[in-house]
Amino acid sequence: MVSFSFESALEYLNNFNVVAIPTETVYGLAANGLSDQAVAKIYSLKNRPQFNPLIMHVPSIEMVENWAVVTKLARKLMQEFWYERGASISFVLNLKENHPLSLLALAGLGTVAVRRPNHEVAIKILENLNFPLAAPSANRSNSLSPTSAYHVLQSLGEHVPVLDGGNCAVGLESTIVDLTQDKITILRLGSVTALDLAEFGTANTITDGAVKAPGMLKRHYAPNLTLKMNVIEKEPGMALLGFGNCKDADLNLSESANLVEAAANLFSYLHKIDDASFSSIGVSPIPNHGIGEAINDRLKRACSNN
Repeated sequence: MVSFSFESALEYLNNFNVVAIPTETVYGLAANGLSDQAVAKIYSLKNRPQFNPLIMHVPSIEMVENWAVVTKLARKLMQEFWYERGASISFVLNLKENHPLSLLALAGLGTVAVRRPNHEVAIKILENLNFPLAAPSANRSNSLSPTSAYHVLQSLGEHVPVLDGGNCAVGLESTIVDLTQDKITILRLGSVTALDLAEFGTANTITDGAVKAPGMLKRHYAPNLTLKMNVIEKEPGMALLGFGNCKDADLNLSESANLVEAAANLFSYLHKIDDASFSSIGVSPIPNHGIGEAINDRLKRACSNN
């Protein structure tokens, strides 16, 4: 579906569907960054093995300011690298309280990575939407990143709509810089180097620690309450997060046993059910196939932090 039109892409995105769009780095599998349901489709199509945080693509600094803390340093770097240099760089920022972003896309973190792509088609798409786009690379996990529409079709198949914007000029994922401590810390290397950033302050590079962006070992979201997996019978005082036919559930990830729906609800439901009126959280068995593997991986990591 390489001939997919610009107007069709906008319609798909506005209706919570995914579209592969071109950027200067690689093609991104894009969906509404405010919608857990839309983001769940990204994870499902990519067969992403675990819920890593996704970068939010934006048309302007002003959009970012609606839901993230843009410090003086962050604004200076955005102005320089996004607008003046047209560079491929993402910035990790602290989120404001009561932000509207998809908890699934954030992987339960209190931070968000944002970038303004330097690609005419991508910017035009973003300027015609009133929400950011979550957009990891448009390929199956653990395969080569796509730098053309043909690569996307090879990896994901012709059922995924692709807006063809030609070959990617950079072909390398963006540099990611953490600004949450109001200093420059490089989390992922890319075309913007430490030397490029040095004129704005000391740029340190880290390769481990708490994950705030793709390409790192993820920091785990764990509820305050003890979490147990594969719960068949609800224990006294337990809040039960159900799946499928589960009559005792306090909340049900998907009554129809739809794994994509369950993935979309996972983080928001965990937040809702993590309440002091309960003594623990139990989760019904989740089938360990497809995106169910990612759900179980996330739950295991949450259990390990208790």
